[in-house]
Amino acid sequence: MNVRATLVALLATGAAAFSAAPADAQTRDYWVAAVPIDWNMVPNERDALGGTTFTPAETVLPTVVYRRYSPGWVHPERNAALDGGNQDLIPGPLLRARAGDRIRVHFKNLDSAFRRPHSMHFHGVHYRPSSDGAYLPGFSGGDADVAYGQTWTYRLTAGRDSVGVWPYHDHSPSMDASIAGGMYGMLSILGAHDRMPDREFEVVFAAMGPFQTIDGRAFVGDTPVFRSTVGQLVQWDVMAMGSEHHTFHVHGHRWIAPGGVPRDTQSIGPAETYRIRWREESPGTWLYHCHVESHMNAGMIGIYRVRNR
Repeated sequence: MNVRATLVALLATGAAAFSAAPADAQTRDYWVAAVPIDWNMVPNERDALGGTTFTPAETVLPTVVYRRYSPGWVHPERNAALDGGNQDLIPGPLLRARAGDRIRVHFKNLDSAFRRPHSMHFHGVHYRPSSDGAYLPGFSGGDADVAYGQTWTYRLTAGRDSVGVWPYHDHSPSMDASIAGGMYGMLSILGAHDRMPDREFEVVFAAMGPFQTIDGRAFVGDTPVFRSTVGQLVQWDVMAMGSEHHTFHVHGHRWIAPGGVPRDTQSIGPAETYRIRWREESPGTWLYHCHVESHMNAGMIGIYRVRNR
């Protein structure tokens, strides 16, 4: 066997080791659609800390988002469980799997407002080029340019190297407008023997219009209120979208970063993600926010409530 053939064989063996499915692996099917909405970034029309008030003309954004559906796109469903926060639609459906699972994401473009093409591009998992979802003229296929009314099925594999949380987002010709309007979501991949958290919270830092948002909302009272109980295993899925860097901070709490270092603030850049876990032991009402002060003052702050058992 020549050197090139040997290298190809080694790479194939390594890829198989990461993506081979264990005996108890599942095939997980998700049904997702791109749907138009009028999204209000500040429904209460007020910055509770600064006292500034707003009008719907300043806070409502016509946009397109990912929405979870029942099989066959028959009925719309919540993107995340009710215990994951007090709002819905941004980010898109939380797609869960375990290492070794096959994932099929059935996507339909229902963008009746703008009739733009859309797609889904996934980070952190294995797939063939036909499931890449990234548009490049003369290179990409139908996966990257799903026209209004059309469908595509993305076929993914969660390898052992996929454990963690990862972004997905529109990567079609409409990518820039879509991401600016909240068309993104997360994959949450557990290891084969990882415990499922009791509470899983999604925190997406992103600029939207003049505001700095968490899950598409700005300012305390509009951003997500996350809730847990002392003793529960809590997981925070943190992501940044757009072109800015942020810092994630939760008052009154620390977590263990890689290397065994305790932290209470962690930086994150565009399309970066991380998951943080702790066993909750601190009852009370706490703030969480981006510690870039100008971002916090522009809306990137929320409330986390922990109750005693």
